[in-house]
Amino acid sequence: MPDPTPTPVGKLKRSYLLHFIDSTFGGQSPSWFLIGRDIEDMSVELNPDTSIKKNILDQTVAEDNGYEPSISADTYYANTGDAIYSKLKDIAMNRKTGEDCATKVMEVIIDDDGSSHSAWVEDCVVKPQSYGGSQGAVNIPFNIYFNGNRTVGTAAKTGTPAAWAFTPAS
Repeated sequence: MPDPTPTPVGKLKRSYLLHFIDSTFGGQSPSWFLIGRDIEDMSVELNPDTSIKKNILDQTVAEDNGYEPSISADTYYANTGDAIYSKLKDIAMNRKTGEDCATKVMEVIIDDDGSSHSAWVEDCVVKPQSYGGSQGAVNIPFNIYFNGNRTVGTAAKTGTPAAWAFTPAS
């Protein structure tokens, strides 16, 4: 009988770390849009909030206030067929703020050959940084600002190759 334990994949390719945003921006059921098609380099910037203080006893004390993570999606070519296009256009062109920019981000790490993978979902704010660009395509670069309520679980492909579902850990 085969071992049901997934096998680690070894050195992870960059394509094994996936980032999605919920294209419904607050809909009843999330529809995960995979970010990265035109992006050559993208990271989650953790932006750790720390301070170092020296007290009157000449002792150094590090104060850790957590993180303020964000993602900069520097290249998003406007594509009317993309699930996020109309919302990014609306936010940018109508200068939307607050709840109009709120959605969820899902991060998935494919580090084994199983059918489901480690995943995290968190509230976020999506803010286009500019629009326009050079000859060839309209670029709407945007930032994703993580906003708390982080949930750990698993994600798996469902149905079509682009469809994913998140299951919170129990």
